[in-house]
Amino acid sequence: MITKDFIINSAKRVGFDLVGVVPAEPLAEQRKCFEEWLLAGNHSTLSYLERNIDKRFNVQQLVENSHSVIVCGVSYLSQYSRGYSEGYCAKIASYALNDDYHVTIKAMLAELAEELKKVSPELKFRAFVDSAPVAEKSLAVRAGFGWIGRQSLVVNPKLGTMFHLGELIIDDVVDEYDTPMEGVNCGNCRKCVEACPNQAILESRLVDTRRCISCRTIEREGCNDNIKLDGWIFGCDACQSVCPFNQHAPLHRNPKFDPRIDPYELTPERWQTMTEEEFKAIASTTPMTRSGLERIKNNLEK
Repeated sequence: MITKDFIINSAKRVGFDLVGVVPAEPLAEQRKCFEEWLLAGNHSTLSYLERNIDKRFNVQQLVENSHSVIVCGVSYLSQYSRGYSEGYCAKIASYALNDDYHVTIKAMLAELAEELKKVSPELKFRAFVDSAPVAEKSLAVRAGFGWIGRQSLVVNPKLGTMFHLGELIIDDVVDEYDTPMEGVNCGNCRKCVEACPNQAILESRLVDTRRCISCRTIEREGCNDNIKLDGWIFGCDACQSVCPFNQHAPLHRNPKFDPRIDPYELTPERWQTMTEEEFKAIASTTPMTRSGLERIKNNLEK
């Protein structure tokens, strides 16, 4: 058995801002909401979301002999996360200005696992970072990180919404588990709903990806070629930058999430004349490679 205190201290040493531990149990209520969202067609062209639903909401089917889930979060909030100057039309979601979080957090989780194996040498584990069917937001809420905000993201009262999640699923029990946070929520605030240029945020605290700028600018199968992009060329922070919790949250502290690109240096003119070689030099380690230079140039014209 590993103690929760040891897990928390180890995760903080590795560089995570948030850490919680929950039992590897099914998420029946969350699965029902997800299936209703799918049935309404809100996932548009993201057909991969229709697969592996059993595994997504029951990690025991995803990882054999799993007993516990260690949920970790790390802030990426930077000086670019709270919105762009009026009229700027080459906007990039702030997380995409950094090195790809999938790679960074996967390495951090591997480091955490090695720390845990010092007290549990036979420990078996698997690490996940937004690349497998894991209901990570639901697990984060269960771990006490916060609540699901109106814009469908986990809201933490101290860090806001601009933090990445990663999970370490282990085959050991923990002496104590976390519980959901109580007493704090969005109240009557609807700033995120009102800030979305295409009204993509649903009353159910989910998103209609058919109208979502982030989906439209990134996914290779465009969700809706007719929606307005409002100056965004990769991703979108519109619903997050206005959130009061993000407005008052501290900037990220982990240097691994320092922006490596200044978006104001990449003007529309700079993007239009950029070559593939230049794009590779500038963005090869960032999430922007997912859409590629040609897609970004096309987004400039929308």
